[in-house]
Amino acid sequence: MQIRPARPEDVPVILELIHDLAIYEKEPHAVKNTVQDLEKNLFGEHPAIFAHVAEDSGAVQGFALWFLNYSTWEGVHGIYLEDLYVRPEARAKGMGKALLRTLAKIAVERGYARVEWCVLNWNQPSIRFYKGIGAVPQDEWTTFRLTGDALTAFGGAAA
Repeated sequence: MQIRPARPEDVPVILELIHDLAIYEKEPHAVKNTVQDLEKNLFGEHPAIFAHVAEDSGAVQGFALWFLNYSTWEGVHGIYLEDLYVRPEARAKGMGKALLRTLAKIAVERGYARVEWCVLNWNQPSIRFYKGIGAVPQDEWTTFRLTGDALTAFGGAAA
């Protein structure tokens, strides 16, 4: 097993894994991302997202897609893990842990304050895994999302 930064040739398999994750999260038709969008956002002139992949026997079996966030209180960046996914047949080999450890190592090396992410409340296997590596749920926070028609209405409204 090897963890490495994603390369442009990995984009199609990363998108395939994103689709697999959407199926796992019971949103099989929610992915609108394309190979072209993902390639531009990961490897374009000013990339704002980053990815690492887990390879086994030369095949990508999992990925972590992340971007920087910022703590106004700490005064430093952190890593926000948008997606972490390992193919079911490749699980229990330490790939998920190795991907997360890679992000933690990046955070430590760069002086970032944290690595954080969200997990669906029903996803108990992942919650147990995250708690097992020392992650702590932020139960006092509620995630809000402005999207779709509400975003258009609010964003298009006169100030």
